Amino acid sequence: MRISLTDMLGQIPSPATQKWPEGVWDIEAFAHGTMSVVLFTPRGKDYQTTHEQDELYFVHRGSGTLVIDGERFPFQPGDALFVPARVEHRFEDFSDDLVAWGVFWGPNGGE
Repeated sequence: MRISLTDMLGQIPSPATQKWPEGVWDIEAFAHGTMSVVLFTPRGKDYQTTHEQDELYFVHRGSGTLVIDGERFPFQPGDALFVPARVEHRFEDFSDDLVAWGVFWGPNGGE
């Protein structure tokens, strides 16, 4: 299977909601079994909540800081970031061009 970054970017953002006042800046690209791949391109503020599965982010472009359970991790293009299931996290101080792939997998609660 192949995912086109250009095609995926053309599908976001989804309209703003009360929960996501800046619009929805992520979209699922595909899923298989317990694994799903999303394209994440937050703008403004990152409103995400904890997830039930472990998650990897692969930064395509942009920079900023990923805060994981209060610890700060600066990132730049080419970096991979891991967030365990059910751990609070959010992107902060990120550039306006942030684009990252997110991969969720495994059982609820993490491995």
